[in-house]
Amino acid sequence: MKFLSALAVATVLFAVPAGATDVKAVVAVPRQRVQTADIRANGHLVRVDANGNRTSFPISIKAHGFPGILRVMVEFGSVTKAGADSSAMAHIPSHLLLEMRPNGQNSILIAHPGDKTPTSLPFDKWSDGPLGPGFSYEDFFEPEFFWPGQTLVEATKFGARACDVVKSTPGATYKTQYAEVRTWLDRGIGFPVYAEKTPKGSGAVKEFTYFGLRKNGGVWSASQIEVKVRGHAGSTLLIVDRGSPKANLGLADFSSELLTHF
Repeated sequence: MKFLSALAVATVLFAVPAGATDVKAVVAVPRQRVQTADIRANGHLVRVDANGNRTSFPISIKAHGFPGILRVMVEFGSVTKAGADSSAMAHIPSHLLLEMRPNGQNSILIAHPGDKTPTSLPFDKWSDGPLGPGFSYEDFFEPEFFWPGQTLVEATKFGARACDVVKSTPGATYKTQYAEVRTWLDRGIGFPVYAEKTPKGSGAVKEFTYFGLRKNGGVWSASQIEVKVRGHAGSTLLIVDRGSPKANLGLADFSSELLTHF
């Protein structure tokens, strides 16, 4: 299942007519997907190093689009690689609450076992991730479709899929680690099949590939997202084992009490 970052979050999609050239019509589809998100999903986040060794831990995600704000709660389990070093374990947060607003003033709260209240994750840590920078904390939601800069770059193919390539750029005050994101959206369903995210500064481009696209109950999703950092060996995988595209979530499902409850 595709999550919002995030996520990758999958919700009801409306097909873009073949040949559409209006960027507003193209990005309206992923925006609608985010705004109407209502999902639960369980799976694994996996880091594959240059030698093929895998570090994996379970992950659960729930997301809901409320008026003017998307909330995503992410819960991480324990690393399941034999001999995983203690430094990797120390950098894995237990619970995250991500809040995305269309004006770019997003926030991420974090909680660990024993915390009485969640704390704000500093912005300079958003480019980190529980298994390294491949799949970063910010990648659990998709703010790029709400950025003010949207350009339809070209119509092309990615594999066998006809796509519209959209270039998204944030406003000066938008909280994001990225300078731009280019997304290959399937022209028939408006769902991403590939994306390139360019960090601010001199960071290497991150390449996201979406596998196993499927439709369940009117909702399109991907069963796996693979992230590679250009010029670096290895990858990070977000794998979905099961989930519900219509979870009937409410505000109580994203409370501070739940964030600190273990």
